[in-house]
Amino acid sequence: MARNDLDAESVQKSIDEKSGDGSAAEKANVREYVVQTDPRYHFDAADLDKVQRRLKQRHVQMIAFAGTMGTGLFLGSGHVIQGAGPLGALIAYGLVGTIAYGTICSLAEMASFAPISGSFPHYAARWVDPAFGFALGWNYFYTSAISIPVEITAACILLTYWDANINHQAAYTAAVVVAVCAINIFGVRWFGEAEFVFCLIKIGHIDNVIDRAVTLITLLIIAGLIIDLGGGPDHERIGFRYWKNPGAIAGSGLEPKHPGLDKFIALLSVIVQSAFSYGGMEVIAIGASETESPRRNIRKAIRRVFWRILTFYMLGIFVTGLLVPSNDPNLLSSTGTAAESPYVIAMTRAGIKVLPHYINACVFTSAFSAGNSSLYASSRVLYGLAIRGQAPRCFAWCTKKGLPLAAILASGSFAWLSFMNISSGAETVFTWLVNLSTTGSFFSWGAMCVTYLRFYKGLKAQGFDRTTFAYWSPLQPFLAWWALLWLALFILITGLRVFWDFTASGFFTDYVNIPIFLGLYVFWKVVKRTKSWKVNEMDFVTAIPSLEETETPEVIPTTILAKVADALF
Repeated sequence: MARNDLDAESVQKSIDEKSGDGSAAEKANVREYVVQTDPRYHFDAADLDKVQRRLKQRHVQMIAFAGTMGTGLFLGSGHVIQGAGPLGALIAYGLVGTIAYGTICSLAEMASFAPISGSFPHYAARWVDPAFGFALGWNYFYTSAISIPVEITAACILLTYWDANINHQAAYTAAVVVAVCAINIFGVRWFGEAEFVFCLIKIGHIDNVIDRAVTLITLLIIAGLIIDLGGGPDHERIGFRYWKNPGAIAGSGLEPKHPGLDKFIALLSVIVQSAFSYGGMEVIAIGASETESPRRNIRKAIRRVFWRILTFYMLGIFVTGLLVPSNDPNLLSSTGTAAESPYVIAMTRAGIKVLPHYINACVFTSAFSAGNSSLYASSRVLYGLAIRGQAPRCFAWCTKKGLPLAAILASGSFAWLSFMNISSGAETVFTWLVNLSTTGSFFSWGAMCVTYLRFYKGLKAQGFDRTTFAYWSPLQPFLAWWALLWLALFILITGLRVFWDFTASGFFTDYVNIPIFLGLYVFWKVVKRTKSWKVNEMDFVTAIPSLEETETPEVIPTTILAKVADALF
C-alpha cells in the first residue's frame, strides 16, 4: 500500500468544493488516501481511458429509457398476465421494480463517483476482489454478447407480421446484422443518435417532441381506460370483470389439487419472467466514460427515467389486466409479432383495427434497439476488461477518435449467430443461448449490489462523505440489501418449472450460470492469487477523474421551451 500526495490533493480539492469549506473532510479526518501501486491490479494512471466523451445528456436519457421499454413491455407482459392473472402480474412488476430500482441506484452511485471504462466489473475488481471483477466482467460480456443474436432474431420475426415468406428471413437477418454492427462501428455518437431516434419512435414523434408529448404507451393506456369504461366501438363496459372471472390470480397448473400453492407457484414463476423486462438499465453506467459531464447526466437519468419506466410498466400492466382475461387463447400464442401483444389483443377485442401495425413497428424498433445496446454494452465491458489486464490486450486498441474497434468487432461477431434460427437443426442450441442470456442477468445485478455494499463500507471506513458526491441515495445501503436478497432467490427459482417437468437440457440452461460464475472466480483467484480487499485497502483515488476533468459548466435554460426540454431530456 502506498500514498499518492498529488492524487490526494486533487480529490481533497473536489471534496472541499462540494462541501463548501472542507469541514466534512476534516470531521472525517480524511488526510491521506489509499493508492494501490501493484501493477497486477492495473489501477495505474497509464490505464486511463482512450475513449472520448461524445454522448450528450439527451443521449443518456434516451439510452436509459429505450434500454428497458421494449419487447418486455409490449409483448412479454401478455405472458405474465397469462401466467399469474392481472393482480399477480401487477404484484410481480411492482416487486421487481423495487429490485431494479435498488440495483440501478447502487450502480449509479458508483458510476457517478468513478465514471471510467470497465464500469461495474472494474468496480468489483477494485473494491471487492480482482477475481470477483473478472467473473462479473466475463459473465456480463457473454450474456450481453449472446443477447445480440437473440434480439436480432426477435426483430426479424417481427418482420414476418408483414412478410410471412420464410425464404426472405435470411435476407432480413443479414440486413439487421449489418445495420446493428455498422451503427456501433461508426462510433458512439452514431449509437447515441440511433438510440435517441428509436426511443422517440416509442414515446413520440421525431419532428416535434415537446408539442407532441403524448406518447405511444400513454395513448395505449388512455385508449385502454376508454375501452374499459365502454368508450370503444362495441360500447361494452368491462370494468373489473376479468379480475372476477377467470380471477385476479391465475394458477400455474403444476399443483391443480392445491389451488393456493398452485397460485403461489404461478406468482413466483412470473416474478422471474417479469424481471427480464427490466433488463438493460445498466447501459447508462457502462457508457459513463463516454458521456459528457457524466456525473451530472447520470444523476439526471436515474432520477427521471426510472420513475417514468416504472409508471409506464405499472399503469400498462394494470390497464391491460382490465382488458384481457388471463385465459385468452391469443396470450398463449408464440408468433413473436404484435399479434400476441396484450395491447393488440385488447384493441382487437374492442373492434379497433388500426393500431396493430403501428405497435408491431414500435416493437421492431425496440428489438433492434436492444440488439444495438447489447453490442455496445458487451464491447465496452470487453474493452474495460482489456485495459485492466483481465482480457487480451488487443481488445484495448482504440482508433484516434476513441473508438474501441477491436472490442466492437469481437462482440459484433456474435451477431452472426442469429442465422442459427433459420436452420431447424440449430433451434435447440439457439434456445439454450436465449436462456443463458436471461439467467446470467441475475448474477450481474446481484454482483453489482455486492460491489456497492463493499463500496459503501469502504467509503465509510476511510472517512469519505457520500453526501458530497454528485449522486447518492439516502436509502442506501438498504436498497442494495433488498435487491441482493431477492436476486439470490431469483437465481434459485429460475428453473422452478423444471422440477415438475424435468429435462436435462432445461435444468442445464437454467442453472449452468452458477458453475460458470464460480468457475471464473476460482480460475482468476488461483491463477493470479488475488485477495479480497479489506476496507482500509480499497483505492478510491487512482485513475478516477476529478470533477474538473469530467464536468462542463451547466447551461441553465431561460426560455419556457428550453425548460420543458430540460425537464424531459
